[in-house]
Order: sequence, then structure tokens, then C-alpha cells
Amino acid sequence: MSSLVENLEHASLVLSGAVGCYLLLKWRKRLANKEDGAQASAIVEKAQRDAEIILRDARLAASQEALKSHELAEQASAARRAERLELERRLAEREALINSQLERVVEGEKSLSQQKEALKRHSTEIQEHQEALTKLEEQTRKEMERISGLSKAEARESFLKKIEQDALRDANTLSRHILEEARSKVEEKAKRIISLAIQRYAGGHTFENTTASIALTGGEDIKGRIIGREGRNIRAFEAATGVTVMIDDTPGMVLLSGFDPVRREIARESMQRLIADGRIHPTRIEEVVNEVSQEMNEMIVRLGEDAVLKAGLPPMAPEIVKVLGRLHFRHSFSQNVLDHSVEVAHLMGLMASELGLDVIAAKRAGLLHDIGKAVNHEVEGTHAVVGADLIKRYGESDAVVNGVASHHNDVTPIGPLGILVGAADAISASRPGARSENMTTYLKRMENLEKLAASFAGVEKAFAVQAGRELRVFVQPDQVGDEEAYALARNLASKVENELQYPGQIRITVIRETRCIEVAK
Repeated sequence: MSSLVENLEHASLVLSGAVGCYLLLKWRKRLANKEDGAQASAIVEKAQRDAEIILRDARLAASQEALKSHELAEQASAARRAERLELERRLAEREALINSQLERVVEGEKSLSQQKEALKRHSTEIQEHQEALTKLEEQTRKEMERISGLSKAEARESFLKKIEQDALRDANTLSRHILEEARSKVEEKAKRIISLAIQRYAGGHTFENTTASIALTGGEDIKGRIIGREGRNIRAFEAATGVTVMIDDTPGMVLLSGFDPVRREIARESMQRLIADGRIHPTRIEEVVNEVSQEMNEMIVRLGEDAVLKAGLPPMAPEIVKVLGRLHFRHSFSQNVLDHSVEVAHLMGLMASELGLDVIAAKRAGLLHDIGKAVNHEVEGTHAVVGADLIKRYGESDAVVNGVASHHNDVTPIGPLGILVGAADAISASRPGARSENMTTYLKRMENLEKLAASFAGVEKAFAVQAGRELRVFVQPDQVGDEEAYALARNLASKVENELQYPGQIRITVIRETRCIEVAK
């Protein structure tokens, strides 16, 4: 509408201009009457024609502007009508949606009301049944108390005790059944694998105990030559070998003392050569010790290479081979550690083959599992961790390193090799005759085993038999029932595993004996 008003104003201005022109021409015409007639008439006519043209153009422009304004007004009106129709359509749709939602709400309220009434009736019925059940229970309880002669508390205690006994019996039966089934499946295969590995391995088991004593065959005067003037020979020998030489009153004997078995072996061989040669002085002592040390290093490397070859493994790093050869001069409970390592490597290879594992990696872990025992005391830590750090520096795989480090549970195993190394190590160590044990340690282990069994309630006597391989426990029959006896055996076995250290396995046997005695008069 504003554009239409502007167009009308513009047309009115054009008409006003045209009228002004016309009046001007009239005025000029009047003036022309006073001038020359012909010239004035021509001028007036021309002015009239011009005025008519201007007036016609102004009318045409005004008509066009009015038409344009009318079209714009019609378009705006049509747009507003379309917009109004769209709004009316949307409003109708929204109103229909609201009506449908209201219908659903009404239906939902009606359904909820019906459910509420049904729940109320159901609650009333349940309450009535509950009251009836309470009365029935009270009548039943009174009747049971009258028949049994027991009070409510006494009956409850007896009932709970009966339930507890039944539950314990069922639990023991179920656990025993599960254990028996697991053992029949798992232990059978494990025993087969271990037995096959032991039967197939037929390597020789040597027992070498390096002596620390030197027999003197040249008479007692040889002791004075070993000591030397003012003890210079013995001091030079001790400085060159790193061991202590003890010459006591024992006839024909010299003792060598040192923690390092390799140094002790070098000292023993050097002393024997010096005694056989007869020339004992500081210069000769140094020459002999250097010569024996060089030969010993070559021997250590050869022993390490022989061990790798016996285990059926490819060549290893020279540093590992050299440390491995030093295990030949170490013993664990009188068992040669290098021979023990080769034995464990063979057992590992056989078990890994049965289980479908990497045989080479298993053998490497078995052969190197005790290499930490050859490292001197300057490196702190358990032999498993020290050995794992050593072989890791020289390129052994993570599986082998973890198998060595975890075979005594010093670290958590990340694969089966650590568990298998522990099993093979126990097999080799627990072989009859492989290790010796002094009487004090043996008796202490037996005593701890019997004392641990006696700490359980209901145990009357406990005896460790078969060199500590079996523990027989006698229980009091009035305190421990048949089902409790099975539970006692399991708990005792678990406690022995957690608190005691022992080679191999220990069988736990719980014996419950019932004696019924009557006297005939």
C-alpha cells in the first residue's frame, strides 16, 4: 500500500506540472495578442502542441505507474492469502494432533483407573490370604510344639542345624565330584606328559663334588715350602687366586677355602701343579695361576658349548655360553647345576612338544633357568631375576626371559614357559638321589608338617611318613564327620602349599575311625 500511495503522489505532481505549463502558455498567448499577430499565433500553436504532448506523456506515465502499483498490490495480497492458508493448514493439523493426544490421554487414564481398581481388589485378596496363612502357621506351630515338646527357639535351632548339615553335605559332595572329575581329566594328561618326558630322557646324571683339600705326597716339609720365608709364598698364592689357604695340623693335607667355585678350582689345580713341579716362589706361583686361569676359561667355554650341544640347541651368544659353563663348578644340594640345567632343558623340550609349544624356546628357557647362580655376589637379586636380566641383555626373546624370571614365581608368568620350567625344575630336583638333605633340615621339615596338621580343630594325631611324602592325619570321630573329613583334607593341603617349602608332592590322608564298644554281662 505504501508503494501505491507513492505512485499516486508522483502522478499528481506530473499533472500539476502539466496544468502549470498550460497556464503559462495561456499567459504567453495573452501577451502575444499584444505583439505581432502571425508570430504570436505560431508560437501559441507550438506551445499548445508541446503542452498537449507533455500532458499526454504525463497521463501515460501516471497510468503506467498506477497499473504497476496495482500489480504489486495484487501480488502482495496473493502472498498474504497463501501465507494465511498455510497457517490455517498448520493450525488444523496441530489441532488434530492435540485432539488425538487428548483421546489417548483419556484412554490411558481410563486404563489406569481400571488397573488401580484391579490392583486394589488383588491387594485385598492377598491381605486376606496372608491373614489366613498367618493363622494357619500359628495353629501349625502350636500343634508342632505340642507334638514335639520343643519350644519355638529350640525347633528353629534344630531346623537350622539340620539345614546347615544338609547344605554342607551337598556342598562337600558337589565339590568332591567336581574335583574328582577335574583330576580324572587334567591330572591324567599331565601325568602322561611328565611320565613320557621322564621315560624318554635317559641322559647320564653325574655327581661331581669339587674338593677343597689338597693331598701332600712329598712329606711334611712341603708345607714349609708352600708357606715360604715369612709367609711370602702363601700370601702370593692367596693374592693371585683369591682363596684362603689353610695349613693346619692335619698330616698330609692343605685346605683351600673360597666362595667362588671357579676360583677354588683354579687354586686347587695351581697348587697341585706347584707341588708336582717343586718350584714354589712368588714368580712361579703367578705364572702357574695365569696358565691355569687361561686353561680354565677355555674349559668353561667348552663346557658351556657342550651343554648347548647336549640340549640340542643352536649356538648361543658367547657371553651366555661362558656364564653357562661356570655352572659346572656349582652344586645345589650336591646336584651339579649344569647337568641339572641340561636335564631340565630335555624335560622342557619333551613337555613343550606334547603341548604343541615352541620346543626351541622351551629348551632355551630350561637350559638357562639357573644361569643367575653363576653370576657373582656383586649383582643383587634372586638368581631367577638376575639370570633373566643377563640373557635379556644378549638378545634372548621375551618368552624365554619371562620363563627364566618366573620359574620360582619371583615375577608373574606371561606364558606357559615359566610354569613348565618350574615343573621341570621340580622333577629334576625331586628325582631320588639327585639331591641330599642334612638330617637337621629333614627333621625340621617333618616337625613343621606335623605341627601344621595338629593346628586344625578335631585333629587327634598327625604323622609324616614316607620321608615326608605323605601326611596321615587321625581325627576325632565325634567332632569331625565324613563330609568334614574331605573338607579338612582340602584345607590342610592348601595350607601346606602356602606355608611350607618341600620338594615334589605331599599326599594328605585324613583317617576317621569309629569304634563301637559294648560289654556283654
